[in-house]
Amino acid sequence: MKLGLHLAQQTWPNGPAALGSDLARVARTADEAGFEYLSVMDHFFQISGYGPPEHEMLEAWTTLGFLAAHTERVKLLTLVTGVIYRHPGLLAKAATTLDVLSGGRAILGIGAGWNEEESRALGFRFPPMKERFEQLEDALRYVHQMWAEGDEPFTGTHVSAERLLNSPPPIQRPHPPIMIGGSGEKKTLRFVAQYGDICNLLPNADLPRKLEVLKQHCEDVGRDYSEITKTASLRLDTGENGEKTGQLLDELGRLSELGFSVATGWAHGVPDPAVLERFATEVIPAAEKL
Repeated sequence: MKLGLHLAQQTWPNGPAALGSDLARVARTADEAGFEYLSVMDHFFQISGYGPPEHEMLEAWTTLGFLAAHTERVKLLTLVTGVIYRHPGLLAKAATTLDVLSGGRAILGIGAGWNEEESRALGFRFPPMKERFEQLEDALRYVHQMWAEGDEPFTGTHVSAERLLNSPPPIQRPHPPIMIGGSGEKKTLRFVAQYGDICNLLPNADLPRKLEVLKQHCEDVGRDYSEITKTASLRLDTGENGEKTGQLLDELGRLSELGFSVATGWAHGVPDPAVLERFATEVIPAAEKL
């Protein structure tokens, strides 16, 4: 079992003026500790569960470029980009740029988007759910084509383009992995089977059922189910002094038995360096044995 560190909060004790140096230190420490993934939200306001909307929230893809410069091995991604926030051409170019400049460590995390509050607040159009999923499929088809050989035109339901030229191409071949976030059985998991490389499910979902649904979608589209990396989002809480480490490892073991190979989430206490040191010495070595 591998772990991913999700930087869900950026309201840290030293304030915005020190956020760059604090982020750089956390990223380097997470990289050296052995985390497999390092992710950020793609939101403009903080979301409930982590704090009020007024708390700090950095723009995701700019932040990933910064994190790439301060790490060497960890994979970098959004968890996950809302498709309504960027034209797929810009998104494909941003992910390609991150992959090139990080030496092949980018993952494209993407979903249909859900945060109507921040969208309307900043003037982004927030389409009905049906259209958001149409846009998601457009974007998935678009990035696959843009990352393939050639530069032919593209025609989707909501997006058309005359020439999908992408120079330089990404380092990872045939393309950077695509993580599709969400657990919707009719659309999202079908898109994972058809277009994705990684799924990301929430632990409060009926995980055995969701995996069975994904397996059936893979059979329906002729996809090898074993090719898809199964990840779950999880609060990585070891307690104030490590008293919850055993409980966390038990939960990781349960996920491993279900077929998940990665758990990614916010580590309670970050940016305290002692928290990440505990993961480096106690949690990550034990998780790797699961």
